[in-house]
Amino acid sequence: MSEPQSITAAEAISTYIEAKDRNRPQLMEQAFVQDCELQMQLLTDAISFPSSAHGLESVTEVLVRSFGLQYENVRTFCLSRPDADRIPRFQCDWLVGMSNRSDGDVRVGCGEYTWDFDATGDGRVKRLLIKIEFMCVLPAVHQAPILQRLSAIPYPWTSYGEARTGLPSIDALTPIAQFLQRKLHN
Repeated sequence: MSEPQSITAAEAISTYIEAKDRNRPQLMEQAFVQDCELQMQLLTDAISFPSSAHGLESVTEVLVRSFGLQYENVRTFCLSRPDADRIPRFQCDWLVGMSNRSDGDVRVGCGEYTWDFDATGDGRVKRLLIKIEFMCVLPAVHQAPILQRLSAIPYPWTSYGEARTGLPSIDALTPIAQFLQRKLHN
């Protein structure tokens, strides 16, 4: 295994998103240090994850391999972008859409990422806190229209306004729409 190249905060985040969304676990070592840490804060019962994982292999198992076995058609959007290449910490809200492999149900969720970077090393992620605020589960009949609308949003970096505009007007997605609207006006 060769030593990873130096990476910017935005590159580390987008590499993680590609690894998770496209089920490419081999990319995780480009974005995360070996002794990385994952913390999960779930404010919903609509999805489950372990509360924490330690080390690159465990974090990759939780965020990419196990996740990829259960979900497909994943699109994750960061609602802001780091404004510098090297930063110790970055927080951003996120939006995700995906379908369940077993039954086709579609999930749309949102929350907050807190990224801590290895400031003394090559800039990869040292610690990631994922807060899942809402996760709406809709029947498979909604999969095509939701995923089609989400595919029109700039990926993986977008704005609250673009995310809100791209979100279909379906009553079951009201918590997500309200989250985006509230943040849009803050």
